[in-house]
Amino acid sequence: MLLNRQTGRREHRMIEDLPEILSGPDFRTDAGLPLLVFNNSKVRKARIMGTSVETGAKVEFLLLERAEPNALGTMPDPQSRTWKALVHRAKRRKPGSAYAFLGADGTEKARAELSIPGGDSSDDKWRGEGGIRLLTFDRLIDDDWLDQNGHVPLPPYIKREDAPSDADRYQTVYASVTGSAAAPTAGLHFTHDLLDRIAAAGVESTFITLHVGLGTFLPVRAEEIKDHVMHEETYSVGEESARKIEEAKAQGRKVVAIGTTSVRTLESAWHSGRLERGEFGTSMFIYPGFRFNVVDALFTNFHTPESTLLMLVSAFMGREFALESYADAVKESYRFFSYGDAMLAV
Repeated sequence: MLLNRQTGRREHRMIEDLPEILSGPDFRTDAGLPLLVFNNSKVRKARIMGTSVETGAKVEFLLLERAEPNALGTMPDPQSRTWKALVHRAKRRKPGSAYAFLGADGTEKARAELSIPGGDSSDDKWRGEGGIRLLTFDRLIDDDWLDQNGHVPLPPYIKREDAPSDADRYQTVYASVTGSAAAPTAGLHFTHDLLDRIAAAGVESTFITLHVGLGTFLPVRAEEIKDHVMHEETYSVGEESARKIEEAKAQGRKVVAIGTTSVRTLESAWHSGRLERGEFGTSMFIYPGFRFNVVDALFTNFHTPESTLLMLVSAFMGREFALESYADAVKESYRFFSYGDAMLAV
């Protein structure tokens, strides 16, 4: 669905038309063609199955990020053995309980003890956030270990076990920096051939990184939108990408964010007319009333009700236009969610 926020125009197009659309009048300015910004985060096999040492019950965990900061106290320590994890039926899991993680051959590959962030403190800020707990392992759990023993964290509405093919299918073709617990799904529409055709049309692309975690997919449960607290996610912007984006803004070319995670990265990193280089954390929550400084157009999937993603889209498009467009998508039998169809709003 191609949307123009200024005119209210809606068109039904195909993804294969993107080279023509992006080089057309909606995106071309006097300064030239737009710049596409992709999130190159790679999904890790972050879903692991534990067995309670005490009861033998099977428990599913989704590893989000390491819990301990590095020496500077700014980013997770890659050598930490403690992970923040989303736990199935978290209220049933007692602090101090131990879990064994078995390999395909039935042998124990690791063991971990569960605890609550902040101990038993009543003001623990994670307590209400979808069942986050801490898992402290008896060994280093890195991406090599997860590749051998973990599972692809498919969306919960896909009611089947992951298959070997999911390791490729639930991954963008340009993914290169491992760290996400869910795919930045707007990018799943892009094939190598499509990217080549977009480049051949004269449209430039660049890459930033935001590792998708609980902040992206946790629903809004607060009665007042402004009371919702976003879980922090790690992002990074490199020198070359920052320079390309700053040049596009200075020249008056449109910056097109591929996915809501690219939006949050760009808007989080923008300070006093430039992008901050390096690796940082963001808990930015974008909802109607937000002032966009970097993003001129947004390519994204159709999102679930009451999600922070839908609120970001409403902030960018205007609430009424967004709701009208979603209603049109339902009428036209668009597919929603991770493997669904997409919209491009300018």
